[in-house]
Amino acid sequence: MSIYLLHPLILVGFKMPLSSFPIAFNLPTPAPVLLQHQQQLQVKLNLNVGSTRTNTSGKFSVRSVSSGDSSVQFDAPFPADYDDLLLQAKEATQVALKDGIKLMEIEFPTAGLGSVPGDGEGGIEMTGSMQLIREFCDLLVVPEKATRTRIFFPEANEVQFARKSVFGGASFKLDYLTKPSFFEDFGFVEKVKMVDRVKEEDELFIVGYPYFNVNEMLVVEELYKEAVAATTRQMIIFNGELDRIRSGYYPSFFYPKLAALSKTLFPKMETVYYIHNFKGRNGGTLFRCYPGPWKVLRRMGSRYVCVHQQEEMPTLKEVALDILPSA
Repeated sequence: MSIYLLHPLILVGFKMPLSSFPIAFNLPTPAPVLLQHQQQLQVKLNLNVGSTRTNTSGKFSVRSVSSGDSSVQFDAPFPADYDDLLLQAKEATQVALKDGIKLMEIEFPTAGLGSVPGDGEGGIEMTGSMQLIREFCDLLVVPEKATRTRIFFPEANEVQFARKSVFGGASFKLDYLTKPSFFEDFGFVEKVKMVDRVKEEDELFIVGYPYFNVNEMLVVEELYKEAVAATTRQMIIFNGELDRIRSGYYPSFFYPKLAALSKTLFPKMETVYYIHNFKGRNGGTLFRCYPGPWKVLRRMGSRYVCVHQQEEMPTLKEVALDILPSA
């Protein structure tokens, strides 16, 4: 995995193999354990569908969508744990898929539901995302569709790691966005022609955490344009940290193509599941579970209280400087 230290004038890359990081979530996880976890999640899901459910502490309730009709009111609470989160993300994605949305985003912290970017070490966060992608796919994709689901990881090395650990024994098709070049230690990777990676039978693409190399999201845009936009396929970007681009983290003067995604690719995208936490005196959480509204939540003791909601996504700056301070 090529990790970059960014400075407005300097971009330095150095090699840090994913397999060298401490493994989160006790990875590699044997397939039987994953299957058992999936079955436990499915039991929770079966108990919740079409009814009002209450979390383990009894602090909130939610009316689930059982018909897939996005016109049904879907007012999900903040998840109690990652099991709840995966079930909510799965239900939200199912509704979005049935609504025909072609490009979707799922974004949430992996270092803890109350964490913010930077709280966790990079390699551990990526490995955690890989684990959660597997569990999410096991919930979302029916077995007969597994071979029609192609999961992209940022680099070829991570595909090898995934096959030996989290995705061992899985039927999903694993692929990559970039591959190392001779100058990999200096941050250079070879561009992969995405149309050549795609097979005719592919129906769903899931792209995992394409954010450490600035070229990865450009390849994702290429994948969407060449293999999704004019087809019946659909694509999900999973923990892509797209807020970096939205907020101008990459100056347009140095990264014009990346900055342009906010105007070219992002308007075509629906954020189906999202959690972003704000720490400090006016801390809180921006939360969305499709097709519900965007909510700004404030934690009060063991509860999350909605202090603001709207249909369109507010900017992180608006939440931090306007909404939360005035709530």
